[in-house]
Amino acid sequence: MTASDRPAKPDSIAGVLANLRRVPRRVRRESREVIEAAVTQLFEIVVRHPGGNTASREYRIDDLARLGGTTTRNVRVYRDRDLLPPPRRVGRIALYNDTHLTRLRLITSMLDRGYTIAHVKEMIGAWEQGKDLGDILGLESAIAGSWTTERPETMSRAEAERRIGDPPAMQRLVALGVIRLNEADSLATITRPKLIDAFNEVRGYGIAIDKLIDLYEQSLPHIDAISQMLVRAGAEHVLTRIQPGAPLPADTEIAELIGMLVRFRTHAVASVTATLASSIESTIESMVSGLLTESLLH
Repeated sequence: MTASDRPAKPDSIAGVLANLRRVPRRVRRESREVIEAAVTQLFEIVVRHPGGNTASREYRIDDLARLGGTTTRNVRVYRDRDLLPPPRRVGRIALYNDTHLTRLRLITSMLDRGYTIAHVKEMIGAWEQGKDLGDILGLESAIAGSWTTERPETMSRAEAERRIGDPPAMQRLVALGVIRLNEADSLATITRPKLIDAFNEVRGYGIAIDKLIDLYEQSLPHIDAISQMLVRAGAEHVLTRIQPGAPLPADTEIAELIGMLVRFRTHAVASVTATLASSIESTIESMVSGLLTESLLH
């Protein structure tokens, strides 16, 4: 059996595409879920294995620093302080792999959050011992370990109703797709658990959930418009490489394109988040200034 005759691994790009081709064309056309599931798998594979395969890539220190968003001097400092494991040595050349890159991105993220190197070392040690560091640091977004930023949570309908605590609000969230109901099994899936957690925290200040849902509903079209504008720029590049109706390019090229979109997502989210944060801060300062001026004048 030659290499080309061997079945592709299901957790590879070739495996996902092969499985998709086995689905009857009629089913592919009529069921969006089939395509959506394949797309999700493709992005997950490329995020986990940027080279498009399961082999860990190796980097020289300059490339590692560039991909990790830092400097070669910092990489050496982190290595000397045992924050990074030793590289593989080939003669006088030091080679780092994807494990080093993941760790470097985590270190950079933690330092950007204001932690000291001593804190980073202590907390990475806790992470390696199996403690739940992800919830504290937002580890998933720090190392780009997943394509989607949120994982839906499935529970009993009764539990979902308890989390919302308001039957009319529950109905509105179902209509908006934030919650999906499975009547047959009496289950509910919260598609945006972080949104619900944020709602419940803000409700603690006395703001009604109806008001929060109104804000979400009103802002959603604007967010979608910004998303479409940003993604269109990346899509134009992809469409120059993948023509609709034409045969797909090689798996390595597909992996490169998806990898580009993953990085595009990261930078787009960071730039929009920073811009939104700055705008909100300015608006809050202006509002508070106005309130204080009004109170002092009267």
